[in-house]
Amino acid sequence: MDVDALRAGTPGCRHRIHLNNAGAALMSQTTLDAVVGHLRLEAEIGGYEAAGAAAGRVAAVYSGLAELLGGRADEIALFDNATHAWQAAFYAVPLRAGDRVLTGRNEYGSNVLAYLQAARRVGAEVVVVPNDEHGQIDTQALAALIDDRTKLIGLTHVPTAGGLVNPAAAVGRVARAAGVPYLLDATQSVGQFPVDVTEIGCDLLCGTGRKFLRGPRGTGFLWVRDGILDRLDPHIVEIQSAEWDGARGFGWVPGARRFATWELNYAAVLGLGAAVDQALNLGLVEIGKRNAELGDRMRGLLEDTPGVTVYDLGREQCAIVTAKLDGVASERVVARLAEYGVNVTGTVPAHQQFDTEDRDPPPLVRFSPHYYNTEDEVEHAAALVGAMVNKPL
Repeated sequence: MDVDALRAGTPGCRHRIHLNNAGAALMSQTTLDAVVGHLRLEAEIGGYEAAGAAAGRVAAVYSGLAELLGGRADEIALFDNATHAWQAAFYAVPLRAGDRVLTGRNEYGSNVLAYLQAARRVGAEVVVVPNDEHGQIDTQALAALIDDRTKLIGLTHVPTAGGLVNPAAAVGRVARAAGVPYLLDATQSVGQFPVDVTEIGCDLLCGTGRKFLRGPRGTGFLWVRDGILDRLDPHIVEIQSAEWDGARGFGWVPGARRFATWELNYAAVLGLGAAVDQALNLGLVEIGKRNAELGDRMRGLLEDTPGVTVYDLGREQCAIVTAKLDGVASERVVARLAEYGVNVTGTVPAHQQFDTEDRDPPPLVRFSPHYYNTEDEVEHAAALVGAMVNKPL
């Protein structure tokens, strides 16, 4: 991996140390050109006409995502963000009073709110699976909790507030053995390291373009295993997702497109395609290796800094690192690092609600390097943190 060349092709690297890739990564010039080029084409010839001219490249986005995930193009639906993709999957699962949804303590906040809404609307039961000694979902406890009322296992692969990588494939083996649908939120994992739906054994997976895939904001996707379609009832129907039967009925279109809507931001979609192509060309194994190294370096430096507590859990950890500085509010750390040209962000307990029932973490500072960051950047950021603890900058 030629990091210098990657940085030269990333305009944002000239101005900032960007350690907020778990929020939104820096786009490459190639991705930026794909977005802007299509917007110009729309302005010159019209939106419908530009979409028609780009039809082949748009189709390639589905193929690229399928290759990235180890699925098929007809199993991909595109969305404007990962939350809408996840919701399209979750709300398609028929739930009635007494049905159970099993999830982990590290589940993402928006997903948790949807579970709670289902409990309020229909009387479904939300069951939180305990963590094991490593702080990841306990797969033995998960298996023991499954009964004939269990209608869904929902898991966040990598939480928003820490470096934990949940054992998604082990959960998949439990789900398959029990015949329970399995929805994986891979928003923070796709693009950060290899994610293969066959190896994991999930039935539904959502992701986003803006994070470790380095795509534009306003892009998301859903992968749906073909064999699960007859157990799902999409909660939105429109001319993209269904076909009128000529009378008073309709039928769903084949594959995952039944979850999508007709209108798309084609400039953003093409930018997503360019970002996916770049990830595939670099290789997810190599990307994952470098990201793990940068994450370990960032975590180790912070752990060795007096007055800094790292909060990451898990047997396997990734390039997201969360920490708290003694005597310095996390919001203050984020603001001061920004003044020194370092982009990080903060986390709040409300974005990982079930975690507060277990260890109740405070607001944290989140560092998330990516493969185009350098070791010097990571070390510089850690040195600034150390200076803030010892003598506020």
